[in-house]
Amino acid sequence: MSVRRLAEDAVQPAEFRFSRDNASWAKATIKKYPKGRQQSAVIPLLMRAQEQDGWVTRAAIEHVADMLKMPYIRALEVATFYTQFQLKPVGTKAHVQVCGTTPCMLRGSEDLIRICREKINAEPFETNDAGTLSWEEVECQGACVNAPMVMIFKDAYEDLTAEQLADIIDRFEAGEGDSVTPGPQNGRHLSAPAGGLTTLTEEDAPAPASVAKAAPAAPGEPGEGTQPAAMEEPEEKDDLKMLSGVGSKIETLLHSIGIYKFEQIAGWKEEERAWVDGFLKFKGRIEREEWVKQADALARGGVEEYVRVFGKKPR
Repeated sequence: MSVRRLAEDAVQPAEFRFSRDNASWAKATIKKYPKGRQQSAVIPLLMRAQEQDGWVTRAAIEHVADMLKMPYIRALEVATFYTQFQLKPVGTKAHVQVCGTTPCMLRGSEDLIRICREKINAEPFETNDAGTLSWEEVECQGACVNAPMVMIFKDAYEDLTAEQLADIIDRFEAGEGDSVTPGPQNGRHLSAPAGGLTTLTEEDAPAPASVAKAAPAAPGEPGEGTQPAAMEEPEEKDDLKMLSGVGSKIETLLHSIGIYKFEQIAGWKEEERAWVDGFLKFKGRIEREEWVKQADALARGGVEEYVRVFGKKPR
């Protein structure tokens, strides 16, 4: 493990104070620990200090130590041991942590590092000229099945290609980081198999042919919400699998209730989304994957509009 030291005195601020909201949060956090164990709050307090200033300063370490009535050296030991704490200024808009452990390395993390060197700085922990971007290589961040991946502040961006990371960096630099959806960037749902489910598929099996051809299937939770309006099967159906979170099985289920077009999904109101959510038995997926927003973009302008809205092509 490399030696981690505090930044040079020239960049260290003279003092640190939590903002009013953060100070209230810190006091409430300390109270969660049993009497005599309040020093266990050192990690969350240091992390909140980092979120406030962008990095952990010497003044912040000493301020947290004073709040917890612990020796400065003990707080310093924590800050220098855990690599989640940045000990020198990092990019104000994005600090990219590229996982370089074996699974990510085998899946292309070296290409991601190359992008960081080209677009940010040739050296890790050094900012770009504007001071807005920085990067580092880190050890395993726990998303091996979604390799390669990076962390930017608290969010993980997984299943990346070099081109996708370059685009993400550009969007953070442009101040559009909030528009980048964290998680897998290849359309998969969380850490589900990229090629679709291979086990535990009975609950998600396609509706029987008699159901698909006749009456709509019953919702998963009868009485919740309103079933959306169905349409007769058209000669030309939209490829609903273009929506992130929709695979062939879910598309079959949507067809079974008369949903064939993006414009239908784009028009779903809250009660209709609730009904479909219960019917599919995937609580929260519609909202989490933004089906309505995706469908609206595809219905209005196809792939070109989708790319304009989401910054990437649909799956």
